[in-house]
Amino acid sequence: MDISYRGTNFNGWQIQPNGVTVQEELEKALFTILKKETAVTGSGRTDTGVHAMQQIAHIDIDEIDPQKLTFKLNSFLNGDISINGIRPVKTEAHARFDATDRTYHYHLHQAKNPFKKGLSYYFNPELDIAKINEACEIIKGWQNFECFSKVHTEVNNFNCEIFQAKWIQDGSNHMFEISANRFLRGMVRAVVGTLIDVGLGKTSLEDFSAILESNDRRRAGRAVPAEGLFLQKVVYPEDIYLD
Repeated sequence: MDISYRGTNFNGWQIQPNGVTVQEELEKALFTILKKETAVTGSGRTDTGVHAMQQIAHIDIDEIDPQKLTFKLNSFLNGDISINGIRPVKTEAHARFDATDRTYHYHLHQAKNPFKKGLSYYFNPELDIAKINEACEIIKGWQNFECFSKVHTEVNNFNCEIFQAKWIQDGSNHMFEISANRFLRGMVRAVVGTLIDVGLGKTSLEDFSAILESNDRRRAGRAVPAEGLFLQKVVYPEDIYLD
């Protein structure tokens, strides 16, 4: 399932006791349509307020018409979620474990704009983009990102393979793009917050490298607001698909 959602009104992707989540809304819609409980497994979690241009999830069901199920789901789901398409995959395919590449975008705007509210971070101070992109080059050569991970996270390691990291400016609008094989909890927002410190001149490139070497979340910058963060794309090997 290829899914888009505006995360503003959701307490993230994963079902939890308090608050409405995207996974919960999808499973409720599937129950209404299929008349049975159907678990939805996503490519990964997104936190409260984070958006997705493309989230991928899998469900295990009997053979169905993908186009009809897409139409029915979109009829039941509210306007904050859309199903862009459904494709059959091999039985052993897994939305989380088979993903090879995930891309996040973070949007920031420096000129006040009511139409960007909730979808981009309004941040007025000027930034040194050239210096930020020098720091991005350091990121691409690194592996252990414990300094950007939320604390008390249960993971086997903090290693990520970064395929792309760049900061793009278009007038008063900014976008940070980062692609990797995996991301840690809270990682992208912490990276952006630390890069902003570099762009403001608060953190030198030497300091930035020292933060990476420290493996200490307290040394890195603040986590920027969730509203600017989008899960942009998730990539899989073509051989998992049946069509």
